[in-house]
Amino acid sequence: MRGIGPAASLRLRRRPLGFKPGSGGSRPGPAAMEPPAARQRPAVDQRLSGSRLCSLPPPPFPRAGAVKPRVSCSRELELKTTLRELVIYIVFLTDLCILTFGMVSTDMYYLNKVMSHLFLEPSSAEDNRSGFGSIGSRADFWRFAEGPLLDGLYWDKWYNNLTLTLQNNNSHIYYENLLLGVAQIRQLKVRNNTCSIYPYFRTFLEDCYSEYRYRAEDRSDFGLRNESEWKYTSASSLSPWYWGSMGLYSSGGYMFTLPKSKQESREKLVFLRQNSWLARGTRAVFIDFSTYNANINLFCIIKLVVEFPATGGALTSSHIYSVKLLRYITYYDYFLASCEVTFCLFIITFIIQEAIKIVKLKKEYFRSAWNWMDLLLLVVSILAIAFNIYRTVKVSLLMEELLSDAYVYPDFYFLAFWQVLYNNMIAVNIFFAWIKIFKYVSFNKTMTQLCSTLSRCAKDIIGFAIMFFIIFFAYAQLGYLVFGSQVEEFSTFQNCIFTQFRIVLGDFNFETIEAANRILGPIYFITFVFFVFFVLLNMFLAIINDTYSEVKADFEVIPSQELQIRDLFRQSCNKALVKLKLKKPEMDTNPADESLEREDISKLSNGDSANEKSHLKLSKLQEGEEKLHQKYPSTEDMDSVTAQSYVSTAEFQQLFRYTAELGKELNNTNAKVRRIMKSMQQLKDTSGKTAQ
Repeated sequence: MRGIGPAASLRLRRRPLGFKPGSGGSRPGPAAMEPPAARQRPAVDQRLSGSRLCSLPPPPFPRAGAVKPRVSCSRELELKTTLRELVIYIVFLTDLCILTFGMVSTDMYYLNKVMSHLFLEPSSAEDNRSGFGSIGSRADFWRFAEGPLLDGLYWDKWYNNLTLTLQNNNSHIYYENLLLGVAQIRQLKVRNNTCSIYPYFRTFLEDCYSEYRYRAEDRSDFGLRNESEWKYTSASSLSPWYWGSMGLYSSGGYMFTLPKSKQESREKLVFLRQNSWLARGTRAVFIDFSTYNANINLFCIIKLVVEFPATGGALTSSHIYSVKLLRYITYYDYFLASCEVTFCLFIITFIIQEAIKIVKLKKEYFRSAWNWMDLLLLVVSILAIAFNIYRTVKVSLLMEELLSDAYVYPDFYFLAFWQVLYNNMIAVNIFFAWIKIFKYVSFNKTMTQLCSTLSRCAKDIIGFAIMFFIIFFAYAQLGYLVFGSQVEEFSTFQNCIFTQFRIVLGDFNFETIEAANRILGPIYFITFVFFVFFVLLNMFLAIINDTYSEVKADFEVIPSQELQIRDLFRQSCNKALVKLKLKKPEMDTNPADESLEREDISKLSNGDSANEKSHLKLSKLQEGEEKLHQKYPSTEDMDSVTAQSYVSTAEFQQLFRYTAELGKELNNTNAKVRRIMKSMQQLKDTSGKTAQ
């Protein structure tokens, strides 16, 4: 293997002149030894007849001055098929974008904003203590319910204190949003003696109320026992449970509705407060109401939640959903309906295509990552369609029932929940739909380099990721155990993970960490930033950067033989101009090829005399070449027995890397030889001095 380079390694796989595949030997047959005119006659005849031929794939390294080869027919057909699929997919993606962006609007954000400002934020400094966010005890809850809540629900006066004439005694929040029915307040309680008391404290403590669990929920009547607010109401089968800050709460409980009048509602709240409707076992209170804005055709479903944990105090949270439940009203809504039908047709077509591929390829189908992406996109699309149909049917069935009685709370939270779930499913769907575009642009050189870089460094990244997350989770557990009881960002293990990602991105609060522990706090922060940020992240970037440099060097050595998309567009434009007679047709051959064609045509017109002379020359050449082969067998002829094709790109890359390794070993050997020669020279000099 001494002296083997790229040119020498390619020479091992090169065909000899006149080699005929399938001949079974290295000796050229009669067909291979025909004169040039005879060998080129079929091509000349086909060009004269006007038939279009696709040339064979060109050799990877054309000689200097040779005619630039045309791209193979299979590659051109593959590119045209890919472009056709890309155009169809762009139409599908456009339809999906119109469909998804037609479901949302900026009006949803502004409606949520005004409702949040009204019920969650205090309107003045005086109301700061009675605001929803400032609730810290049961007394604060009653203060909010009797003040800002009723003021926000009932708008019975104009801005200049003129009394409004309300139609059917209905309230219009901000004079534009109709309050649907009435508001509902619901609480969940736990039973007494649902936790264990240490024996030493049983003489001091008689009652014990655990944190909320469904099995510990109290369902017995209490208080006055004469109205619904004192009796437990079972959960509806349609209402979803609520995931709060301290637990997962069921949809049942002790509930009551507020009257249509503001004064009557205040009197009822005062009555419940005086009769201790909120008890020690109360763990959560829910305030639910819904509004409808006809100006923008949006429903706003509001849920205000106050949790009373077993530690004491109170935690507040809220959910405000602005959804479009009535879908088909305007002409634009019907246009979106047509887009939905088109989307369903596309999905059915894609399902048929993927089913055909699975039947043809069988197990090979599941070895491609892009095929898994197609299946994931289809599954998410089918789920989105199912959610949309279910939500549309439920809205049409429940809308009239929910609005039938103006003195009953209409539970639109169930419909809003499914609408939000559908929106989330569509959002995931369009995300994967955009990612799938990379499948159709993979023929681009830049995309090929990116894919090659990721695939080549995948093993290194996986190994690095294991090491990274071992250190990362070790720091997360350290932070949770050291700072979890004092710093909110480290209060749970999940918060620790998110906090450490924020530290990596430069978003951190060092003062709180230092205040929690003056010794371990700075040590934790400094070591985490050093090892994770300065060491591990730079190792990750070095792996990708080094691999990309190698891939880029390989692509620079290998000449691109692929048809680029711009070449296809240029060919299509040239053909269109030729058909419109705006441009003369271009010949595929250069002047040398044209002269050869003219010579071939003239030789074809000479008759059989030229053929006889050529056969005589052929026999003499064969005899001479056989003698030479018998006397001096060449390595090229020996290697050409097994060579049936040109060197492929993958083989060349392997040979190139092997040659580079040999070059490195040769350089190392030369360096060692130089060091030995230098040491020998030093020994020689020292021996000469000693002799003197």
